[in-house]
Amino acid sequence: MGKVLTVEKALNNNVVIAKDHVLDEVVLIGKGIGFNRKKGDTISLNDAEKTFILSDKKEIEQYQTLIRHQDPELIEFLNDIIFYIESRMDQPLNEHIHVALTDHLSFAIKRAGGNIQFSNPFLFEIESLYAKEFQVAHEIVDKIDDKLDIQFPEGEIGFIALHIHSAITDRQIRDLNKHHELIALMVELIEENLSVTIDKGDVNYNRLLQHLHRAIDRVDQANILGKERNLKNVLKMTYPTCYNLSWKLVKVMQKQLNKSVDESEVLYLTIHLQRLTNKM
Repeated sequence: MGKVLTVEKALNNNVVIAKDHVLDEVVLIGKGIGFNRKKGDTISLNDAEKTFILSDKKEIEQYQTLIRHQDPELIEFLNDIIFYIESRMDQPLNEHIHVALTDHLSFAIKRAGGNIQFSNPFLFEIESLYAKEFQVAHEIVDKIDDKLDIQFPEGEIGFIALHIHSAITDRQIRDLNKHHELIALMVELIEENLSVTIDKGDVNYNRLLQHLHRAIDRVDQANILGKERNLKNVLKMTYPTCYNLSWKLVKVMQKQLNKSVDESEVLYLTIHLQRLTNKM
């Protein structure tokens, strides 16, 4: 029979919130699983086709509100999409995606129906930095088009990819956006200081994005690269322009992230910038 839970609330015919003393509150999904169910009824985990746990009370409330105001068929379709993401990424997703992406997609579907256009300023960067997430997001947009005959603007692929990346790294969307803004600011500084315009389609731009992204991640997670005192002196003497620009970039990072940046980042940035100027 499987583990028996107690029904807390049937959100619609296909979604039930139940609980027990070990699992806390569990969302159970299955055709007709919520029909005629009321608080206090018992329910077997085996009755559900899919399950996920929402341990955050605020997210449980958000999810309940969300489902109350959406068409049950749409919720069922969006749940299928989230489980599709999990299978494509081949790793568990943070539970918050069930609230965040369901909310985002249901609103995006309404917005697309109203023909409201918008752009995603970091679309190219998102595609470069999160290639697999971007590919899966593309597949999701195609699924929505097939099912609902709704064409999303291209920028929407980027937003969905961000939600996927957020769910596999357990990082907030606002932090990811903050990092993209910081990368854009640093690229602007590089172009200005080296008097160059970097072609976004160029492989070197992609490498620069990857390097800046990893550097920001290291600073955020307090990972320190090895000390290279001899290298510091050589780089300072040989490539003064790139070395001084690296310090500028590191100061911008420190200010935006509100964290100290290890000096070794300056050295690796200097090497990368020098390589970039040689290629250009």
